[in-house]
Amino acid sequence: MNIQPLLDALDFQEDAARSLADDLRAQIDGLQTRLREAEMHLEHLAITRKTVTGLADRLPAHTPDLPEHPDYPRILAAFNHATGPLRAKDVCEALGHELLPKNVEGTRAKLKRLVKLGILTEADTGNFARKS
Repeated sequence: MNIQPLLDALDFQEDAARSLADDLRAQIDGLQTRLREAEMHLEHLAITRKTVTGLADRLPAHTPDLPEHPDYPRILAAFNHATGPLRAKDVCEALGHELLPKNVEGTRAKLKRLVKLGILTEADTGNFARKS
């Protein structure tokens, strides 16, 4: 009996199985690479989330649009440098305005408007502070 055709058939099946195994290994290697990349991306996202949430309390709260007057950003800057509440007279001085009644009252009106916008608070009458 000649077993050569049987051995040839086995060789053919072994070559096909080896080729399939090699292809599957290559696919596995590619999938492992993609998995490592995806895990690294997830790790970077987690680090980013941790960083952003750690800084969130340091970011200024979204403030409503300020009225169209150049004094409003300067008023807020004065409060950013203040260590406590300010009166209209103090803000007027910080803005470099003369301490005339019309200037102090104009500044007080701007401060009241910032209170209505939720940017400042008026702790007690005439004492204004940044909203926490």
